[in-house]
Parts: sequence; C-alpha cells; structure tokens
Amino acid sequence: MGKTPQFKRIFLIVMDSVGIGEAPDAEKFGDKGADTFGHIAEAMNGLNMPNMEKLGLSNIREIKGIEKQQQPLAYFTKMQEASNGKDTMTGHWEIMGLNIQTPFRVFPEGFPDELLSDLEAKTGRKIIGNKPASGTAILDELGKEHMETGALIVYTSADSVLQIAAHEEIVSLDELYNICEIARELTLDEKYMVGRIIARPFIGEPGNFKRTANRHDYALKPFGRTVMNELKDSGFDVLAIGKISDIYDGEGVTKSLRTVSNMDGMDKLADTLGMDFTGLSFLNLVDFDALYGHRRDPEGYGKALEEYDARLPEVFEKLNDDDLLIITADHGNDPVHPGTDHTREYVPLLVYSKRMDGGNELAVRKTFADIGATVAENFGVKMPEHGESFLGDLK
Repeated sequence: MGKTPQFKRIFLIVMDSVGIGEAPDAEKFGDKGADTFGHIAEAMNGLNMPNMEKLGLSNIREIKGIEKQQQPLAYFTKMQEASNGKDTMTGHWEIMGLNIQTPFRVFPEGFPDELLSDLEAKTGRKIIGNKPASGTAILDELGKEHMETGALIVYTSADSVLQIAAHEEIVSLDELYNICEIARELTLDEKYMVGRIIARPFIGEPGNFKRTANRHDYALKPFGRTVMNELKDSGFDVLAIGKISDIYDGEGVTKSLRTVSNMDGMDKLADTLGMDFTGLSFLNLVDFDALYGHRRDPEGYGKALEEYDARLPEVFEKLNDDDLLIITADHGNDPVHPGTDHTREYVPLLVYSKRMDGGNELAVRKTFADIGATVAENFGVKMPEHGESFLGDLK
C-alpha cells in the first residue's frame, strides 16, 4: 500500500437494474421511452423512500413521491453506459474500469443446434427445453421428463446465460458441475459469446420441485484487468457480496459473501460495515432485476425498493467518518416496457460520506468507469484506461 487513502473503506451498492430514464442511445437498443424508476413510481402512485430522498435521488430527476432536497446529503448525478450492451456483466465490468464493445449474446430463440449437439456428444446426455424460461416454471414443465429420461434441462433468460438444471438424485453435483465446465469450454468460441454458464441443481418430486443452494456460476473472466485486480494486488481488501464474485469470475476478490435475497445482501453489507478493513465492499442487490424487472412486476419492484430504503439508516449509522458510500445501478429493467429484457438507461449515482458538508451536483458521467477511476485514485492504485475520477469534487 502506498499513500494513506482519503477514505479508508468504500462501500459500493449496485441496485441491479434500477435505471433512471432512457439513455441517449436507447432507441438503438429498442428501448425508447424506458424509465425504470419513473414508471415504478407511477405504478405505485408515488414511492416512499425517505432515505434515498434525503441523499438526493429526486435531485437527479424528480420521481413521484420522492421530494427534491434543498440540501441533499449526497453528491448526485446520473451515468451513461459507454459499453455496447445492457447486461449485468457489461455494466459491472464497466463500473470497474473496462469498456466492452463486443456485446454478450442473448438467445431469445434458444441456443444453436450445433452447440447443443456438441454438448450432447461430450456429456452423453440428451437435452430438453432450450428456450428462455423462468427457473421454477421450467422445472414444473420438464422436471418429470428429466427424472424419467436423465435428459438435461437447458434454458436461458434475458441475460447472456446458459442454465443447466438437473435433479441431484438423477445427476450428481460432480457430474452437473463437470457438464457445466464442458459447456463453458464450448461457449468460449466468439460466435457464442455466452456470459455465464449456470448449474441449477434441484430436488423434490413432480409438482413440488425446489432449487437447492448448490448453484454454481461459470463466468467469463473480465476482458482486462479491473480496478479490483489492482486493489487486491496492492494489498487492499475487496469484499464481494452477492453475485459480485461470479460476475468477475473471482478476479480481484479477497473475500466472497454469498446472499440469498436483497435483505440478506443488506445483512451482509452490515456485517462488512462492522469489519476492520481497508479497501472496497462491493454489493449487488439482484432481486430488483431477477424477481421484478424480468417478471414485469412494477408493484413488487416498488415494494422491494421501499424495503431496501428502510435498511439504509442502519448503513448510515455504521459508517465511519472516513468511509465513502456509493449507490448506483448497472442497467435498467423497466417493468412496464414491452418484453422481459433489460433496458438501456442512465443509472443513478449517489455519493455520501459523514465528513462531507452536504451534497452537490456532479457532472453527468459519460461512463460507469468513473466509479472505478474514483476508487483507484482514492487508494493510489493504477488508474483504469477508462473513466475520470470525481474524488476531487467531493468536499
């Protein structure tokens, strides 16, 4: 470690998919009119988020139910994505300093026959499914056939994922994990560009299947060194909460804390607030995206936002004077927009520390990588190729 950091600990919260209005290039992605935060607030007839309100959420742009603050507590702005994509991995990788111009592929019509034939040949098991589906609905539909035949259930989602479900009593975990490693090797080819292979083991009987906690993700490694790599190699701590470790395939992570829900994520964040470390605590709250955005449930999404907001006082209380809190998102997923896919949107940026005299407006950021650049400058590690630090703007 070199110089003494301006902030000893940085806590970064990514509200997965909580966009704040269409990006300038939204039309190119089929997302004209997308507005995750705005449309949820309208569906709820106003959001009740007093803590995000105090930070200055409606100072970024006014949101129904959330009052604009004369003196917000946080520095505030919005960020535009520079990478060519709107998926979880692209957004997160950009936050940590990368710029991804070859987008990950999604498979709304299922995976190519050639890929599945190769997978069947190398695993010795037939494949059923091969379509976008809810992870629970596909088990109701095909779980019985899988148990009778031993065929693998392969499905995808609006993300760049190939998911393989198998009953733990039909296909052992070791075999399922090996199958996923084979699938990972097959999909490294540029013509596939699949972001993650996910093992989805389950148990139970037809009509009563339950996914187990033995899920395992096989992600691509980031296409370059991230700020997390620089932090770890310089002796700083990088605590990855939720699916952060999976998103970066463990790169630059010193400790990984798994979560099962948004509230569990906030519990784990509280745990890291109680730890003595120097570096980054990085949390992803996935329920917003997985349970509500993709399922086009604006009311459920709104309630989840309010539940998250209600946990923030605990965070504020546990922050030390030399801590920095950064709250943002990785893309949009407007639950009233057509389809079930992510939406190309600006994301909010709120930056708070107890030592600040109060908040102020930051310039609109041209890339999510400005967060990575700020983290890098704070800890005196090598700056990423992309992004401009706003550390000097925090008074």
